[in-house]
Amino acid sequence: MELTGAHVVVTGASRGIGAAMAQHFADAGSRVSLVARSAETIKTFADELGGQAFPADLLDREQVDELIPRIQHEAGEIDVLVNNAGLETNAFFHKVPADNIRDVTTLNLETPMVLTRAVLPGMLERNRGHFVFTSSLAGTAGFPGLASYGATKAGLTNFAAAMRMELRDTAINMTVVAPGPVDTQMWDSLEDENELAPMLKRLRQFQLIPKKSPDYIAAQTLKAVQADKRHVRSPRRLASNTLLREAPTRIVEGILTGVPLGPQRN
Repeated sequence: MELTGAHVVVTGASRGIGAAMAQHFADAGSRVSLVARSAETIKTFADELGGQAFPADLLDREQVDELIPRIQHEAGEIDVLVNNAGLETNAFFHKVPADNIRDVTTLNLETPMVLTRAVLPGMLERNRGHFVFTSSLAGTAGFPGLASYGATKAGLTNFAAAMRMELRDTAINMTVVAPGPVDTQMWDSLEDENELAPMLKRLRQFQLIPKKSPDYIAAQTLKAVQADKRHVRSPRRLASNTLLREAPTRIVEGILTGVPLGPQRN
């Protein structure tokens, strides 16, 4: 996808992967709209990038429902939606409060689906668009301490796979970003959980969880959107996880070859 002049919306853009993605899209010549709860932070950052800030609490259904119409009214039609905002659980499931489970499920899974649904009609009308979903290595398999988080990321990955099939006869594409450890506050909080230390130690012994920078993940995401690639996978040594997880989807795609699905384009 050509990104020069494209309007890119990034949720969770105040820090970490989201902030790095916003920077890379802006550097590529895109107009960026930043979404996060921290109004002052994203306003300052948006000004630096020549973009616009749209403060919103994406756990609030009313604010989620109002967000896309507000962005479209103030900043124009959306070419790329980066569903990046997310929460993580970092404790064994029996210790996770019910409210935290609800928040993780809402922000990581429900909100991206609702925002995608709100953006999709405009993309279909123009037959142009790209969705980015920040998933996780934890969405490819179960990891202790990440039960609800991993469940939402697996759901998000399957959602993107189904959408890709529904939209295969259009020019709208999907990229799922599924990193392992990234040098962010979210990963720091996971490492600070002493009960998870034995698991992390074992994974490190097998050199399975090298930590990447947000900038690296953002750069790979930008390239994937430009090339209309399906996935950004990291670390490469665990690519087998995502390839095995992808296998059933590829089988379904093959079975449905030639079957009319979703919006049709002449």
